[in-house]
Amino acid sequence: MHDRRVTMTYRDADMATTTDRGRWETLADRLVDSALPYASPSGSLIVLPGPASASGRWSDGLEGFARVGLLAAFRVRGADGADPAGVLDRYARGLAAGTDPSHPERWPTIAERRQAVPEAASVAILLSETRPWLWDRLDPAVQERTIAWLAGVVGTSGYTNNWIWFQNVIEAFLQSVGGPWRQDDLDRNLEIQESLYRGDGWYSDGAGPDGSQQNFDHYAGWAWHVYPLLHARILGSELDGVHRARLREFLAQAQDLVGAAGAPLFQGRSLTYRFATLAPFWAGAIAGETPLAAGATRSLADATLDHFLERGAIDARGLLSIGWHREFRGLRQAYTGSSSTYWASKGLMGLLLPADHPEWSAAAPEPAESVEPVRVRSLQAPGWLVVRSEADGIVRVLNHGSDGFRGAAGGARADNPFYQRLAYSTETAPDLSARGAAQPLESHVALLDAAGAPSHRDRIERVHLDDRVAVSRSRVHWLDTPETGRTTDVAGWAGVRRGPRVTVASVVHGVHELRLAWWVDAPRPAHPSAVDDLDAVWPEDDGPWSFRIGGWALPVQDGRWSASDESAVTRDDGVLSAVRGVRGLEHHGLTHRVGGDPFAAGSATPWATGSSPVGAGELVAAVVALGSPGAGFDVSFVPEIELAGEAIRVRWPDGRVDDVPTHGEVTA
Repeated sequence: MHDRRVTMTYRDADMATTTDRGRWETLADRLVDSALPYASPSGSLIVLPGPASASGRWSDGLEGFARVGLLAAFRVRGADGADPAGVLDRYARGLAAGTDPSHPERWPTIAERRQAVPEAASVAILLSETRPWLWDRLDPAVQERTIAWLAGVVGTSGYTNNWIWFQNVIEAFLQSVGGPWRQDDLDRNLEIQESLYRGDGWYSDGAGPDGSQQNFDHYAGWAWHVYPLLHARILGSELDGVHRARLREFLAQAQDLVGAAGAPLFQGRSLTYRFATLAPFWAGAIAGETPLAAGATRSLADATLDHFLERGAIDARGLLSIGWHREFRGLRQAYTGSSSTYWASKGLMGLLLPADHPEWSAAAPEPAESVEPVRVRSLQAPGWLVVRSEADGIVRVLNHGSDGFRGAAGGARADNPFYQRLAYSTETAPDLSARGAAQPLESHVALLDAAGAPSHRDRIERVHLDDRVAVSRSRVHWLDTPETGRTTDVAGWAGVRRGPRVTVASVVHGVHELRLAWWVDAPRPAHPSAVDDLDAVWPEDDGPWSFRIGGWALPVQDGRWSASDESAVTRDDGVLSAVRGVRGLEHHGLTHRVGGDPFAAGSATPWATGSSPVGAGELVAAVVALGSPGAGFDVSFVPEIELAGEAIRVRWPDGRVDDVPTHGEVTA
């Protein structure tokens, strides 16, 4: 499983006989050709079959035009204008209609639909990358109308995340064709960018409701590091030194978030963009600013593309469905429509590189001979501990710093399954069903209330992170719905009960993780913040509580998995998920859920819980593992635990000792 060069099963006669770059061209052609039949008569709107986004079908039609057009632009620019299918002629007709205020198939303006902003950025990139063959041949009246439509972004504000780059890109194109633009917009966006930069090439994609900047996900790559390059290309300049350095730093870490067989990390929002995860790697190759050897970016990209194509990302109609592998609409966010998936176009940015570029022509580098069987490293900016095992190709991320888009203070809110689970991987996903969101289990440490309902994690407070130990804490709460009979006001549908502060620690030894937890009373600040004050509307839960540690949700198909006991589940390919209580968690169980897993028909999750309530400062612990026996998992590899002053001392069977800081909170 460690070989990055795997064989595509989604191929036709052309793709089977072309070169590496040739098959990427063939794939781009097929994706564009399959989408264009869904265009409106003028070609200005492409509405693909499937659900509408929150912005509506009209906006979705613009989105389809822009995102499919982005792929067409990369394809034509990389072929130096060759366009045998006449795609750009169709786009010229679509531009003429979409920018005509009197046309029945016109585009929504930026004032009418906020979603027009990112789509306008794609239109600007399309026009810039294909300028000699599209823009320069447009009728002057169409050029004027296009400038006027794009200019709707000039002077606007309120962009607080990666959207600042949409405005930058649009105004750069306007500047390049003599249209209006404002330096004030760019200066403000630069200030926002710098305020969100967290080091090591990582940007927080906006801030949480309390101002915390812990929104880390794939947007750090496919937006924050891609648009600066596209912006520079529009202006005909090189990528500036600041962005070059940050891109290289980011790629040095991001390469460890891709499994050995090409599977990207399943974490964060907009995952239906799939192989858009490749965009920052291609950006590094295009800018000449990558830590990867020549040919390594192509090798990684080939493997990732194959990973998705082999698993049904493209449906029988030749379209990218909503989902991760196959179609799975549980992956949607409110802004996701049937055309949204074509932001995956950015994963084919490598087509901008000519066929004789070393990235295409160089042989893929051989894997290093002295690869460690299991590699562990901390990523300080997102607060992650990354565990990578070569034998099974799985990457695991223990999350002690990214809590993403949390619900507003004062409102009823559940864990965000894309951000607030304790662990993510390239092999597993959180349960995305309604039950899975309301009752978090997998990769989660919960306090169970008197009725057995699990607590939810709120803002993550970082405590400690090194290359073996990570510690974080969060105030927990319980979500109440009319079904539980505990809502304060049934007309409000859901309510919250506030709980104590729970600290969770991860101690890593190979593929084994010792997961520890304890609770203490939440502090009551003398001068509460706005968040604390808003949350004060909710009642406190007085307990008693017991702990439950949930393991990895292993994706399973019916009849293709087994459980030797309730502490472990094994799939027919040998991958297993296991939880073994070490302290205070003597009962084990296995939960099989169906319908909420984007990888498979269902998932199986082992867990461990205690038989009696736990008091403040009382420690519980379990060994949690995901992997295969070949990766070094040993069910008997259980450490000893002892209290040592302000730390918990962990003694592993091979003699290694790790200390976990407790700040005096653990008493038993």
